[in-house]
Amino acid sequence: MQKLHSLPLNGLRAVDAVARLRSLRAAAGALGVSPGAVSQQITRCEEILGHQLFERRPGGMIPLSGMEEVFRLLEEGFASIAAAVELTRRDRAQILTISAPPIFAARWLIWRLPDFTRAHPEIRVRIDSELALVDPNKGDVDFAIRVGPGHYPNVHAERLLHQFVTPVCSPEVAKRIRTPADLARVPIIRDDRAMFTWEAWLAPEGMHADMLQDGPVFNEASLGLDAAMSGEGVLLAFETLCHDAIAQGRVVAPIPRWHPTGFSYWLISARGRSLSTPQRQFRSWLKDSLASSGMGLGDQPRA
Repeated sequence: MQKLHSLPLNGLRAVDAVARLRSLRAAAGALGVSPGAVSQQITRCEEILGHQLFERRPGGMIPLSGMEEVFRLLEEGFASIAAAVELTRRDRAQILTISAPPIFAARWLIWRLPDFTRAHPEIRVRIDSELALVDPNKGDVDFAIRVGPGHYPNVHAERLLHQFVTPVCSPEVAKRIRTPADLARVPIIRDDRAMFTWEAWLAPEGMHADMLQDGPVFNEASLGLDAAMSGEGVLLAFETLCHDAIAQGRVVAPIPRWHPTGFSYWLISARGRSLSTPQRQFRSWLKDSLASSGMGLGDQPRA
């Protein structure tokens, strides 16, 4: 430990930079100093450690064999320091960046954010509506909300709720549907980008998708819901898409049985990093809001 106290932090930064970039000039550019200064810092560290770290060659500096683990731990250490500094900055700035799927953001989250803002007026929320899974270990995304089977690598993933589906349609179309077999006599609205098929709902009912008619096809579930509202047919909808539309009477579930798709909603954050105060407050609010909605319960009684 005494040897660690004598090591200059700038010297360790120089070692890390050269190990990653394999060049004094490149490391100097990254650190904003001269190549000579980088070389002096590394020489000083080697003297204190009593161990050579690099082989000096005309084309650059090559990490000595056996030093790989040393350089890996140094890189991780500086990444942790940077994360700690960023964490204090975020607490101070009170800004949250949430990456969320477009439909979840537009059909459910955005309508409830005013409740969070009223409870926490000091926190400004920024919504990044993207389908691609971002890496919260990098960049400025605090949370990513995603739908899938889970098992996301190198992040912390917490299940928010299970995904369930049920057929929905306009009240007028619903008059023609009393049993699952009646679905064979109405147009079926399809989302050709859905993560699930009609089998997710029909199989538990003892039915098969071959019974279904043709109908409008969309490449976006939100458009399919609008088509169901307008009376164009029946859509197999997931809860966060149709929850508010059902509550408002814009669509109905003619056979209100909810079946699982095998997917869940997940709250994803950086691995190994403690949550900032705004993150903890948003996480608590989001979980409470989802719980109070009654979603994710299947056919259990709902709030």
